[in-house]
Amino acid sequence: MTNKDRTTERDGETVDILVIGAGASGGAASAWLAEAGFDVMCLEQGFWQDASKYASASPDYEFEMMTNWAIDPNVRQRAEDYPVNVSESPVTPVMFNGVGGSTILWSAHTPRFHPSDFRVKTLDGVADDWPITYDELEEYYDLNDEVMGCSGISGDPANPPRSPRQMPPLPIGDDGMRLVNAFEKLGWHWWPSDSYINSQRYGEGRDACNFCGHNHMGCYQRAKSSTDLTYWPRALRSGAVIKTGARVRRITTDAAGRATGADYIDSKGQERHQSARAVIMAANGIGTPRLLLNSASDSHPEGLANSSGLVGKNLMFHPFAMITGVFPEKMNSWRGPLSNFAMSQEFYETDRSRGFVRGYTYQFQRSLGPAWVARGGFTDPIPWGQGHHEELEKRLGSMMGMAVIGEDLPELHNTVDLDPELTDSDGIPAPRIRYTLSQNSRDQLDHAIANAKKVFETAGASDIYVDPMMQQSGWHLMGTARMGNDPAGSVVNRWGQTHDVDNLFIIDGSIFVTGAAVNPTPTIQALALRTADHIVAERADLKGRAR
Repeated sequence: MTNKDRTTERDGETVDILVIGAGASGGAASAWLAEAGFDVMCLEQGFWQDASKYASASPDYEFEMMTNWAIDPNVRQRAEDYPVNVSESPVTPVMFNGVGGSTILWSAHTPRFHPSDFRVKTLDGVADDWPITYDELEEYYDLNDEVMGCSGISGDPANPPRSPRQMPPLPIGDDGMRLVNAFEKLGWHWWPSDSYINSQRYGEGRDACNFCGHNHMGCYQRAKSSTDLTYWPRALRSGAVIKTGARVRRITTDAAGRATGADYIDSKGQERHQSARAVIMAANGIGTPRLLLNSASDSHPEGLANSSGLVGKNLMFHPFAMITGVFPEKMNSWRGPLSNFAMSQEFYETDRSRGFVRGYTYQFQRSLGPAWVARGGFTDPIPWGQGHHEELEKRLGSMMGMAVIGEDLPELHNTVDLDPELTDSDGIPAPRIRYTLSQNSRDQLDHAIANAKKVFETAGASDIYVDPMMQQSGWHLMGTARMGNDPAGSVVNRWGQTHDVDNLFIIDGSIFVTGAAVNPTPTIQALALRTADHIVAERADLKGRAR
C-alpha cells in the first residue's frame, strides 16, 4: 500500500501524534515515535522533492540557485511558500517548505553546541541557562549522527571527547589548505568540520560526495543528508503518514484548552481538520510562533501556549559576516562542498578583554561558478563594461572565504508576530519579523573581521573583501518559544512540552534558550529525539489503537 493510499484511508480518523512540519525535527520525531508503535501523521505544506529537478542537476544551476531554488522564500515564491515581512529586519529568513524542510537547501555543516552554551547565565551573567545540560543531550547527538551520517574526526581540543564519526572527514583540498596553513602560522585553532555529507558510501543508496560544488542547492546524487532520505523512509516503513500540500491554519483546542488537532487546507484547496491525541510543532522558529499566535481561542486568548507572553519573543539569528580573499593563483575553488571542510573556534568562549561576551566560529568557505562570481558572490559586484572580463578572470576559481557565525543573545524586542495586512495565498496572516542587531553581536563581528583579515594577509591573498553582515543569512531561527522550568519565563519545559497544554510539544529551534555560535540543526534533531523518547516512556495515554 502506498503512502498516498494510506493517507486517503486515514481521513477523519484520530491519530495519536500529529506533527506539523516534515523537516529536520519533524522527520526525526516522526520516525522515533512510529517505530515505538505510535500512530503518527505529519502535515507538511510543501511536497516531496524530485532530486533530478534540483538546481544542482541543472546546466543553468546558477540561475536556478538565484530564482526557483533561492534560499529566501520571498525570492523563491513557490505556491507552497508563505511571505515574510522583513521590512524591519536587516536579516532575511532562509527556509524551505517540503519533505526534508530546510535540510534540502542547507550546507549540512553540523558541529555541536559546547557544554558552556547551556550555562551562559552561570558562566557569563547574560541571557539564561538551559534547563538541560550537554551531557543530557549527548546520547541523542550520537543517535542523530548515526541516522544522518556524520563525516568528521575526533580529537578537537575545542570540544569534549566524543564517539567516533560514521565516516572520515571530507577532504580539505589544496584550496582549503591555504587557510589552514595561515591558521597554523598564527597559532590559532582549526579543525576539520563535522558534516552530514558522505565522504564514503553511507545510508540507503547514498554515495560519497563527488565534489561537484553544489551541495547547498539540493544534492541530486544524495550524498548530502536530508531527512527525506534518512528519517522519513524509517518513519514510513513503521506506518507514519505524511500529508503533503497541507497548509495548517490553526491548532485546535477543546473547552479545557487541550490540543485536539489542526485545521488545514489540503493540496486541492479544501478546508479540512485532522484530529489527534497530541500535537507536535516542528515548523521552525518562525512558522511555529506564527501558528501558535494564529491559534488564539477563548482558552488561549493571547495565542496558544502563550500565557507567558513569550511566543514569538527573543528571536535569535546567527549574525553572519563574510570575509573573502582573492589569491594570485587558480585553485578551482568552486569544487567541493561550499563550507564544510574546516572551521576555527579560537574565539568561541568568552574573553571579556575582547570587549564582548560569548564568541564566534569561523567557517572556511569555497567559492561558486562564473555567474555567481560576476554578480559579486561574497565580494563586491564586478562592474559591467570595460574591464569586467579581466576582473572575472582574476576572481573566478581564486577566491576563498571565511564566514563568521556569532552568538546572538536573546532580546525581547526581537520578535515574530502576525502581520496585520500581509497574508499567504490562503488568507492566513503572514509572519512579521522585527529584529535589531545588538551591540554585543556587532562587536563580535567587528572583532572577527579584523582577525579574518590577518588570516588572509598571512595566506597571501591579493585582495580582501568584507561583507560586514550578510542580509540573506537567516538560516538559523531560534528562541521564539523558549525552554525553561518556570512557566512565567518560558513556553515549554525541559521535555519540549508546553507549560499551558500538556498534549502540545515543540521540537524545532523555537525552544532554544540561547543560540551558541554553531549551526543548530544537530542540536534541534537531538532535542527532537529526546522529546520523542520522553513521550514513548511517559505518555502512554497518547497511544490509541494498536497498529
